Amino acid sequence: MTALVFARASFYPYREMSSMTAASNRFRLLMIAPQPWFQPRGTPFSVLHRIKALTTLGHQVDLATYHVGQDVPMERLRIFRAARVPGVRRVRIGPSKTKVALDLALYLRARGLLKKNQYDLLHTHEEAGFFGVGLARRWKLPHLYDMHSSLPQQLSNFKYSRSKALLSLFTRLEERTIRSAGAVITICPELQSYVSERYPHVTSLLIENVADNQIVFPAEPGLQEKIRSELRLNGEKIVLYYGTLEPYQGIDLLIESAAHALRSSPRPLRFVVVGGQEEQVRRYQQQARAAGVDGSFSFTGFVPPQAIPSYVALADVLVSTRQSGTNSPLKIYSYLRSGKPIVATDHVTHTQILTSEVAVLAAPTAEAFSRAVLWTLDHPEQAAAMTSAAGRLAEEKYRYQEYLDKVQWIVEQAVHNGPRG
Repeated sequence: MTALVFARASFYPYREMSSMTAASNRFRLLMIAPQPWFQPRGTPFSVLHRIKALTTLGHQVDLATYHVGQDVPMERLRIFRAARVPGVRRVRIGPSKTKVALDLALYLRARGLLKKNQYDLLHTHEEAGFFGVGLARRWKLPHLYDMHSSLPQQLSNFKYSRSKALLSLFTRLEERTIRSAGAVITICPELQSYVSERYPHVTSLLIENVADNQIVFPAEPGLQEKIRSELRLNGEKIVLYYGTLEPYQGIDLLIESAAHALRSSPRPLRFVVVGGQEEQVRRYQQQARAAGVDGSFSFTGFVPPQAIPSYVALADVLVSTRQSGTNSPLKIYSYLRSGKPIVATDHVTHTQILTSEVAVLAAPTAEAFSRAVLWTLDHPEQAAAMTSAAGRLAEEKYRYQEYLDKVQWIVEQAVHNGPRG
């Protein structure tokens, strides 16, 4: 078994199926997702599209997940929620003590499902892989580990703990999970390199989160004028960000950059920030007010996925200001298909997907990022060329059929490799 990274379709060892057809080898999976599923944010979106691919391919998926979240009906999907943890109505992103209790309830739910049902494969996400090792061994099942990030890295990125003992524990658990898995999915090139270099005898495959959310949540028509009216847009150039408002997303950098851009540009600008929880929105509104740019910012708060395309349609520039981590934001794949110019920090989270041919990449400083935004607005012909190149990149490298083929291949590999450990 080997670690595999694929850059071109001609290198793929799997059979490419005809468009959107079911696979000939179909399995029954128990998937364990330790998230509030579904909520419109990073990993739950990734899990959503993994399920959509599996069910499109003809597999039956039983999903065990937290008690928190919204059901998304799909053919061949059954959702089983863990017991309610008292007092938990919301799950914040990243490690937390709350997640320990939620994961215990999830483990018990998954164990109960394994006692009652027959499965061909156990498919775990994130830290569910840690207890998935024992479940797979107990029920003699192949284990497919969906690795959305390195969990020891998460402890550092979210500044959850400085405990060396806790970091060492997570490192050992992650190593045990990867080594015992029948196959491992990674979601970005940096993570794939991490796995393939450290565990060369484990079957692993890079499956980037290229799926368009409109596959599951079709765009709601006729919203643009309503949004334009609600935001009181009046001919300004629109600089738009959408996604979560967690600190690592760099919204503070966007606000600081806006202050520089507004001082330098004679044209009216509007910075529209789509998404976020109420307390996050209040925090950044206060920050914009302190910077003297609140009149040029619009914070929408939560917006349903169906409405996002209408906001994007109004934008003149799409931005991403992330400055930490290794995982690529899911929004970047959507940005490539959007037909809009892209400005992003030149951080590895972006540069493992974006190049200077398809986006304007800027150093993560307020001055540099503001210059990049203004340059993009001032050079529409060059920006249009980048936008066209971005669309070609999405079509050539990030096709949905390729995503389906990869999902089917890694499932077959996990089943073929069988139970381990």
